[in-house]
Amino acid sequence: MDFSLFDLLSWYLVFLFSLVAHEASHALAAWKLGDSTAYDGGQVTLDPTPHIKREPWGTVVVPLVAFISNGWMIGWASAPYNRMWARLYPKRAALMALAGPVANIIIVIIAFALMKAGLAADIFTSPDSASLQRVVVSTNGGWAYAAAQILSIAFSLNLILFLFNLLPLPPLDGSSIIKLVLPDSVQAKYDDLVSHPAAAWGGILAAWYFFPTVGFPLLGAAIRFVS
Repeated sequence: MDFSLFDLLSWYLVFLFSLVAHEASHALAAWKLGDSTAYDGGQVTLDPTPHIKREPWGTVVVPLVAFISNGWMIGWASAPYNRMWARLYPKRAALMALAGPVANIIIVIIAFALMKAGLAADIFTSPDSASLQRVVVSTNGGWAYAAAQILSIAFSLNLILFLFNLLPLPPLDGSSIIKLVLPDSVQAKYDDLVSHPAAAWGGILAAWYFFPTVGFPLLGAAIRFVS
């Protein structure tokens, strides 16, 4: 696949920032709600170093290989938490899980607002054919070219992260967010179900199967809405 060094750097910087913001938000929420595990591990930070050290494959190797192969990035990171704390306080654990997707949707909103402002000021324009890194394009090149591509990637990638993580399948955040509405009487049994290794593998496979059906149409509609 043809790509430039700028494409690679743009994708990786946005990808790493988005992933770190997601995990740092989990860590911050857990710390504020009574679990200092991730805080003690130095993950309440936007510094990518502790996140990369914890998941080097998901933060470096896989995203770079995915980009070279497909032209966009996938990967993962994780913030540690106390499972006993999560079991004792399921609603708090659900809020911790929600914090990650909230960080991603905030980035989406900021990117959307900046792209809309750029369109209104004729700095950006809508491309003939939109893509993940071409939601808007610059009218004059230069710094606006870089800004248009970075904002486009930030919008697209974070919307994907937001939607994907809301799927109510383990080990995705959506499977824990559900605990906000589950009756207390079934919380423990639900934890036992979603924490089983087989559930995690099954959830990932199901998510990859179902997400294109639901997520990609929503992503396409959102990209069209920008212009």
